[in-house]
Amino acid sequence: MLLMRWIAICALAGFISTIALADESAVNPELTAAQIIEKNADARGGKEAWRKIQTIVWLGHVKNSGTPEMPYALELKRPNKTRFEIKAQNQKFIRIFDGINGWKIKPSSDGRPQLQPYSAEDLSAAKDGVGMDGMLADYEAEAATVTLAGIDEIEGRNAYRLSVNLPSGTSHQVWIDAKTFLDVKYDREIRNAHGESGTVSVFYRDYRTTEGLQLPFVIESGTGTTDKMVIDKIILNPPLDEQAFAKPSMPGRRNTVTVDIDRSQERRFNDPSLMPEHSKLPSRVPPSSSGSQ
Repeated sequence: MLLMRWIAICALAGFISTIALADESAVNPELTAAQIIEKNADARGGKEAWRKIQTIVWLGHVKNSGTPEMPYALELKRPNKTRFEIKAQNQKFIRIFDGINGWKIKPSSDGRPQLQPYSAEDLSAAKDGVGMDGMLADYEAEAATVTLAGIDEIEGRNAYRLSVNLPSGTSHQVWIDAKTFLDVKYDREIRNAHGESGTVSVFYRDYRTTEGLQLPFVIESGTGTTDKMVIDKIILNPPLDEQAFAKPSMPGRRNTVTVDIDRSQERRFNDPSLMPEHSKLPSRVPPSSSGSQ
């Protein structure tokens, strides 16, 4: 997902040796990749529970060394639509992906908003990103192959390392905690505007239960400096209008009212009567016939 690509994460140093030893004894080297993926799905709340989720909103802030906190709002809608807004130095940056095409809005040199289409690298990252259900969900339907590549120690805890190869040729490394079976780390190879390749590592921390689902409330990345994305609130199945994920008709303006980064706007998700009539969705929708799409 775009958010996972945008942020950057670096490792924190180890746990006490007793915890490491306890995790080592919990490792089952006889598990197959398919069994690990199944346990991961159960640990996250179960496939059926996730298939009932049609939209998600994350409200939070990003911390990095030496700069003020930057509030953000991330909206996700099936099958693969994303809208990400962040405020930095009183300016708003927006990224929109409708499942096929994407656009970026950022201030130009004169301060006015400028609309740009996604680059080829942006599109590749959006299409091959983590997604709402996680990297491992429905990997067979996506024609991806997953193999167990080894068992590594991640911040003092043993984790299964899975190699995920997508039909596009993109490869990822995913680490699953050997005790909790939750995602703890994710590596993706990227290429910058100069054609130089590199790896971005993302770490997931502070898992909490949200309506029966396990979700990380802290996500960190690092490429030289460390960025910490803190999730202040997660809203499941809020009403999100399709126009929020369409190409902006006017640079810098939202196509419809959905999420405002301002925390005072959260009440709209708790009071559906404040949303446009055509935008309303039930608090829970049944899973689609095509599964997680």
